[in-house]
Amino acid sequence: MDISYSYAKLRCNYGRQPMFCERGPEMCDTIATNKAEFKHFILRNPVHQPTQHTPIYWHNEINTIRAEYTTTGVNHAEGGWPKDVPVTDPEATQRYRRKIEKDDNYISCVMSGASGIDHYVLQNNAIDMYRTYYVEMPSMPDVERSSCRLVNVYRDLPSRRPISSICWQPDGQRYAVTYVNVNWNRVPRAPIECYLWDVENANYPEVTIKGTCPLLDLQFNQRNTNVLAGGLMNGQVGTWDRRKGGLPVVTCPPHVAHRELVRKVLFINAKSGKEFFSTGPDGAVKWWDMRNMSEPTDEMIMDAAKSSFDVPTMAKATGGSALEFEPTMPSRFLLGTENGLVLCGNRKGKTPLEKIPLKFEAHLGPVWSVERNPNFLKNFLTVGDWMVRVWSEDCRESSIIMSPPHRHKITAAAWSPTRMSLMVVMQWNGVLAVWDFLRRQYEPALTMQVCAEPLLAVRMHESGTLAACGSRNGNVYMIELSPNLAFSDRSDKGILTAMFERESKRERILEARMREIRLKRMQAEERGGSPRGSTGDAGPPIGDRDLVEATTAYMQHARRELAAM
Repeated sequence: MDISYSYAKLRCNYGRQPMFCERGPEMCDTIATNKAEFKHFILRNPVHQPTQHTPIYWHNEINTIRAEYTTTGVNHAEGGWPKDVPVTDPEATQRYRRKIEKDDNYISCVMSGASGIDHYVLQNNAIDMYRTYYVEMPSMPDVERSSCRLVNVYRDLPSRRPISSICWQPDGQRYAVTYVNVNWNRVPRAPIECYLWDVENANYPEVTIKGTCPLLDLQFNQRNTNVLAGGLMNGQVGTWDRRKGGLPVVTCPPHVAHRELVRKVLFINAKSGKEFFSTGPDGAVKWWDMRNMSEPTDEMIMDAAKSSFDVPTMAKATGGSALEFEPTMPSRFLLGTENGLVLCGNRKGKTPLEKIPLKFEAHLGPVWSVERNPNFLKNFLTVGDWMVRVWSEDCRESSIIMSPPHRHKITAAAWSPTRMSLMVVMQWNGVLAVWDFLRRQYEPALTMQVCAEPLLAVRMHESGTLAACGSRNGNVYMIELSPNLAFSDRSDKGILTAMFERESKRERILEARMREIRLKRMQAEERGGSPRGSTGDAGPPIGDRDLVEATTAYMQHARRELAAM
């Protein structure tokens, strides 16, 4: 039997896809059994076999010390030529080349490397680099995969201090972080410095921000990105300049500051670009001008008046816990309070009712976050009572979308600036939940266990791909979202608009129905009769027909969405 076969083939045909064909089996050789070997078989019973039942341990050593890197550079101007050979003279360089080529070491190096070079040259000639392989195979549809990954961790240097706020620089290269660690008497238990981090360097902060007392919030100026405004724990507000170091440039006097700590500071869309406003638990909202910090330019007491004759007082004011400002609405803002209300303020209002035209009873406890949707300004989210709610300014009595109550406390949430239907939610157990209302409304589209400690703050990057999450141990986790979670499709805006309108219409119908029930109950109580009997005698209410129609339309739309999936 021949065990070798030689054939000729062009080198350019090597490496191509092999083509196989079906073929029947062939008998190459057979070996007959030897019956004489059967006599040598001995059955042994029992068989003695040693066995080790004790546990086996290994001793491994691993280096867990964090590596620190530095960036250095060398300017090599002349290249690899000797000092006595002028690089700009072609004759001198040619003479030097001839001298090197006559050297025995040069000849031996070329001869030793010729075999390897010849191998790679032949390999390049064998592979057709300009051919597109597997073109005839049908392309598979792209599978949408939602994912997020941890890019970097920025750790607090001196100690583990909880993070109170995070703010991105408008150009997206830096972000400011404030740390607060105090006892019940508001005495600092750790250093009070705050940091300005560079995204590319997680080893050391770029600038250290210092104040007379702990900073609770820092915000970048949208026009001059080197200037920051912050709120202190003693009620004062101040400004810092990154180019001048970490000390404050100017702070307001104590007698015009807030009576309590400053929760939030935000820049407003003014012509000068140097105005901002602040709020705190004292119930006042104050506007400041960086050019003159001796007194606030304006002040509003957040006391929700019931009539135009009521005079707002600081004794009845509700303390602020969250603040939101939209640049396209320069005179209006949203304030989340400590007693669960969300107040819509109007700076240009003259009467108490015009200054606070809208009031939402959002939560039973404090409102930890409030933020408008960047694409749908009438809709905003609130965080409190272990849940997240999405509100519409057209529906004041109830939210249009709400998450189920979670087992772990929800601490913060933020909308995505590029994907209009997505929001990022932080939880006390260190889980990051990504909610996409175009995919699911009853549960998050993606969850990720970021860390073991609680997450306290989150701020989205303007590109929509990065989310900075702050924890209780002072760590900032940079999370990168997949492209399908960072960008919107062409049809997303229309679908989300229809969804918000549908939910708003449903809530308006329910509000009208509840008002009708309350009115009939009041009328029955005034007549001295039974509310249940008077409601039953009046016949079927008018709002039930609209409610049934809205429910039918919603169920039909849900069936179409399920069929499309």
